[in-house]
Amino acid sequence: MPVLSYLTTTHFDFGAIKMLGPEMKRLGIHRPLFVTDRGVRAAGLLERVQSAVPDGAALPVFDGTPGNPTETATLAALAQYRAEGCDGVVCLGGGSSMDLGKGVALLAGSGEPLAQYDPLKGGGKLIKCVAPVICIPTTAGTGSEVSVGIVIIMGDGRKLTVANPLLIPKSAICDPELTLGLPPLMTAATGMDAITHCIEAVLTPQVNPPAEGVGFDGLYRGWRAIEAAVANGATDRDARWQMMMASTEGAMAFVKGLGAVHSMSHAIGRRDDLKAHHGTLNAVILPTVLRFNAPVCGEKYARLRTAMGLDAGADLARAIETRNAAIGLPAGLRAMGVTAEMIPDLVPYALADLAHFGAPRKPSAEEYAELYQAAL
Repeated sequence: MPVLSYLTTTHFDFGAIKMLGPEMKRLGIHRPLFVTDRGVRAAGLLERVQSAVPDGAALPVFDGTPGNPTETATLAALAQYRAEGCDGVVCLGGGSSMDLGKGVALLAGSGEPLAQYDPLKGGGKLIKCVAPVICIPTTAGTGSEVSVGIVIIMGDGRKLTVANPLLIPKSAICDPELTLGLPPLMTAATGMDAITHCIEAVLTPQVNPPAEGVGFDGLYRGWRAIEAAVANGATDRDARWQMMMASTEGAMAFVKGLGAVHSMSHAIGRRDDLKAHHGTLNAVILPTVLRFNAPVCGEKYARLRTAMGLDAGADLARAIETRNAAIGLPAGLRAMGVTAEMIPDLVPYALADLAHFGAPRKPSAEEYAELYQAAL
């Protein structure tokens, strides 16, 4: 039975950061921990957001978010949250900062260790309380500001996905103004992350027509805007608005689940030696998985082509490859440092990833190995 729920209050438009103060007051947050990364701070975005609330510059900040959020960094932020007497979290940044901040709120409300919340081991029932979270994205990709989950690299090397309705942020402030300075390559990578979310959410077999409709709309917007956002991101305000909406809608849609693109991406992303960007991985892997899924997704592929403005007989995988090349993304995983020798390490993690169980066609271990080889 589908459960249809969208629970985040979302303020969406240029200038939306002015809503931070009112939202903190509404949620009863008096002393939040700002969770961000050093790049966002150096770009001046933290200062801009802090200026939206009285005495914002005096509020505590954790800016140690790594490129892929880790259990170690989450625990460091949690220690600061407790030491500073915080009563909520304001996440500012991309998906890494938002996931890490949501992880802090989970542990602050329901306790440690993080590993106990693994949904594949029944951990969802242990989540009783999550500290209030406000998310302010500075990229247009993950949609974590409205999503039910977090993805954290654990101390044992696996990438843990925790999904629970209590992890949905209480408020999202989506201000496309904050993305105007995003470099072209990061715009491309995060934008294709959003597009992948929309596509994989549509393709999951779970029945949730409203979420599926949101996914199609996000794909429609993102597919048409991404090239302009990459080429003219500092000046094309409409393209930035459309990409941020596509990102938010992608996460609203993947309440249905995701699929093999994400299970394969997560398995690579957990490797510290690669430090691979999640959105770039999704973009590169997507064509290979689209070819694999084709035998079981005929009707949905037809609807994807319509949303993307493609001809009825167009090759979806080829269209993604062409778009990736046009916006400067790698043609294969080899260009990101992945080698054939790594595949035996990757396959078990892909099989155990939560996203694997949402795939319309679930690969076997042998098929995952073949998919990784094909994506090189």
